[in-house]
Order: sequence, then C-alpha cells, then structure tokens
Amino acid sequence: MKISIVGTGYVGLVTGACLAESGHDVVCVDVDPRKVDMINSARAPIHEIGLSELLKHHAGCRLRASTDLAAAVTETQVTFIAVGTPASAGKIDLKYVEAAASEIGAALRQKADYHAVIVKSTVIPGTTVGVVRAAVENASGKIAGDGFGLGMNPEFLTEGTAVADFSQPDRLVLGGIDDRTRQVLRDVYATFDAAVPRVLTNPTTAEMIKYASNALLATMISFSNEIARLCTAVGGVDAIDVMCGVHQASYFTTRRGNEKITADITNFLEPGCGFGGSCLPKDVTALIGQGREKGLAQDLLQSVLDINRGQPDEIMRLIGRHFESLRDVPVAVLGIAFKPDTDDVRDSPVFPIIRKLKAQGARLTAYDPVARPVDHEDLVDVKLAGSLLDAIADAEIIVLVTRWAEFARLSNVLASLERRPLVVDGRRVLDPESFERYEGIGR
Repeated sequence: MKISIVGTGYVGLVTGACLAESGHDVVCVDVDPRKVDMINSARAPIHEIGLSELLKHHAGCRLRASTDLAAAVTETQVTFIAVGTPASAGKIDLKYVEAAASEIGAALRQKADYHAVIVKSTVIPGTTVGVVRAAVENASGKIAGDGFGLGMNPEFLTEGTAVADFSQPDRLVLGGIDDRTRQVLRDVYATFDAAVPRVLTNPTTAEMIKYASNALLATMISFSNEIARLCTAVGGVDAIDVMCGVHQASYFTTRRGNEKITADITNFLEPGCGFGGSCLPKDVTALIGQGREKGLAQDLLQSVLDINRGQPDEIMRLIGRHFESLRDVPVAVLGIAFKPDTDDVRDSPVFPIIRKLKAQGARLTAYDPVARPVDHEDLVDVKLAGSLLDAIADAEIIVLVTRWAEFARLSNVLASLERRPLVVDGRRVLDPESFERYEGIGR
C-alpha cells in the first residue's frame, strides 16, 4: 500500500520505517526541513535501537520524507496522524492533531479516490469521531464513511525497543467507524504474524484501550512505590524481596518446559524514583482531566500521580540520612533520559530531583550515555560530564536515576578511584554489598 504519516517523532518515524520494512511505500511528513533532510539522508533524528538500520535500508526506496502534506495525501491511500499531544493546564492539548486533520481534509477536497484517515497519536476517547472527524469533514467538504474512511490505531511502543515492539506486536487494535476502514487497517498489517490478536472495534474504544493500558502501568509503578515506602517504615524488610515474591505468583508466570518464565509486566512492579516520559504522566493527567469534564473524580489515578510526584522526596530522604547539609557538596546524577536506550528526556524524573538538590546548594554533575539536552532549563549550572568516570570523579554523593546498562559497572569504576561516596540507587539495580555506603528506594 501507499501510506503517508504526519509527524516524525518516536511514533511516526518508527511506524514509517517499520511499515516500509513490511513492504509498504511510505512518505513521512514533517514541518521541520532539518528532520526531513536527515530522514532522506538515512540519518535518524532520534535515538532508537534498530531505527538507523531501517533508514539505511529503506530511505530513498520505500521510505522518504517531505514537508508537503497535501502531495503526500494525494499520492497515498491512507494517512496516519502521529503528531504530539502534550498535556496543558491539566488536560490534553489537541491543537496539533486538529491542525493535521484540517490539512489532510483540505488535501482530500481535491482528491476523488477513497482515502482512509487514521489517528495514531494518543488522544482521549471521543477525539477521532469528534475533533478529528469534524476537522476533516469541514476542510474536505466530504462525509466520513462516504468520502473518506476514519479510524484509530493506537501504538503500544516502548522507547528504546520501539522497532521491535512495532515489528512483533502483542496486539493490533484496529478501530474504524465502519468495516471499510477496518479493512484498510487489516491490509496495512496483512504481512504481520497471523497469530497476533487483531482487536476490531470502533475508534473511541480503541482510544480507551490505549489510555487504560498506560494508566495500568503507571498504577503498578505507584503501587510498588507506596509498598516500598511502607517497607521502609516497618523496617527489616526490603521492597525488592517483597516484589520478587509477588512476581512468582502464577498470574505473573508461565512455564517453558521445566523453566519458569516471569512476565515482562513485572518490570512495572518494582520500586524506583518514579515514572516519566512522554506517555504515562501525560496520559494519566489527560484521563483525570476528561473525568473532571464528565463530572467524575478519578481518585485512584490522581493518587497515582501524587505518589509519583513524591518519589524525588524519597531520594532526598535517603541522602538526608547521611548529610545534614548539601551546601557545596559535589553530587553526581547518573541518567538524564527518562528510561534507558532512548534520548528522550520529556518529564524525566531526574529534573525534580535536580531541582531539589539545587535548592539545597549541591554542586551538580550529570551524565547520560546518550541524552545531552544542553539547553534544558533545569540543567543550568549543572556540569554535563562526558563519561561515567568524569561524572563521579569528585562526587561525595552519587544518585542513580536511569537504569542504563553502563551504570552496572559503577562499583568497578569507584574501586579504581578508591573513593567511598554515598551511592543512592533510585532504580535498585546495583548490588548493595558492592558499596561501602549504599541507600536504595524501599530498602
């Protein structure tokens, strides 16, 4: 099929590259000429495992990028909307989605052939059949279901493994206003493993599936952190041991021969310094906002956010066990990206931690193997180290925020320096016995 995708962020570009890999002809549209040039030159504008290889293989052949949305719509059969949906004033901001839908509609006004418009962006339930439908119909002069197809196909990608997640999905949610739209989506994914469940539904249900999925993951993380706080208060119990025991339940495990396999979802049932990124905080906030508009208090989801916002205080409490004052104390913060294997720093838990450390007068150095957002406001007066060794060379306190694999060798690097700083493990990925002074969330 001939496919166009509006937006070349983590979702749009990964979708485009992977659909090209599956045999489709894809044009990715973006307003940023720099990103368009990079994609056409087979250079990835974002850090994502496997993406560079796909671009090198398909750019200039099955995959290209353009700033001309109208031309892209005219020459393709289906257009995916994959633009950003930031949170603003406690609710989702749909201005980019609405603008894209209007431009697509304007292009469809000049096109006689049937064309399907599919929302890929994460939007609150009712957006596709509401805001998007109205924008496309008003701009095109056509009626959804007659002049064009309309659907919602949410993504379930984890940054860092997005290419693998897209290529080998655990489910395909295909939401359309009619059978014809849903058939278009079936055709898009026709080459994917037939064993992958296809959930055929309407757009609003598809939107809710996406939000419910992310809200569940955020809830599991905050649940783990609340249990971790109680473990600490009780004493003599480690939250890691507790959660390890929880993970062994039959509903979290399966057997492969004589081997017991623990489900990946247990990764979200572990204590840490909180969740961040472009999805979980924003999506939970959006659901709470929509509930408020409907007159419903989303108390559970609100508590999920409240617990998450309190996790930086847990880091500071652990430091406070050892330091009465942080004035001029050198502190190394390990990890800037909100998770490993990505350069995305949106809503990273590192920033509230940095703000609290700054407020107490600490001298800060930060290091991340990939993410280096030099213009971020929270990194003013923070030294960005070029290596792990450089970051911790003079530190009296080391705070691990992101579970990059590189940080597993922290004890060896410290041994070479013969230093004994306080190590605060915000992800519980280090061996406490490897450090003379160690503190960990939930310990």
